[in-house]
Amino acid sequence: MLFPLPAVLVSSGTLVPYDCNLITIAWTGILSTTPPRCYISVRPERYSYDLIEKNREFVINLTTTKLVKAADWCGVKSKKQINDKFSALKLTPIPALTISAPLLAESPINLECRVYDIIKSGSHHIFMADILHVHADPDYYDSHSGKFDLSKAQPICYSHGQYYALGEALGHFGFSIRKKHKKIK
Repeated sequence: MLFPLPAVLVSSGTLVPYDCNLITIAWTGILSTTPPRCYISVRPERYSYDLIEKNREFVINLTTTKLVKAADWCGVKSKKQINDKFSALKLTPIPALTISAPLLAESPINLECRVYDIIKSGSHHIFMADILHVHADPDYYDSHSGKFDLSKAQPICYSHGQYYALGEALGHFGFSIRKKHKKIK
């Protein structure tokens, strides 16, 4: 019962020749900071599983409230039914810098990943990957702090069959132990 989870669109395959796909994944996360590593869990029956296993690459594309319909649609439609999900959804695949799998242009964050291990774990297999490059759309940066502003991106998450928008920030790392400054009178 580890909910909610991020709902991301994972792109895989190649642009040249054009054989790429989008799949919705909710079982994903960070494994390590140094080196930067992440994982996705995919059922072997899914079309994207073979693309990722063959090419050993994928892109994690952050989803947003604007992409929630695409995230849901890609979670229930297979490439076996719809040959080109990008075109069907009027989404834009663009070349990555270090891998063959495409980025999703409409996503504010894209993580280029290369698989270093696959763990067969019941119904899903875990693709463990190095994060080779992170793309962040500059439109989502806060002009004052220079940091990526998640409230502008409006990411979504998934819990028990429902998609949710993320809300307000409740605190920053270490806020619970920060010393309070005394006001000078």
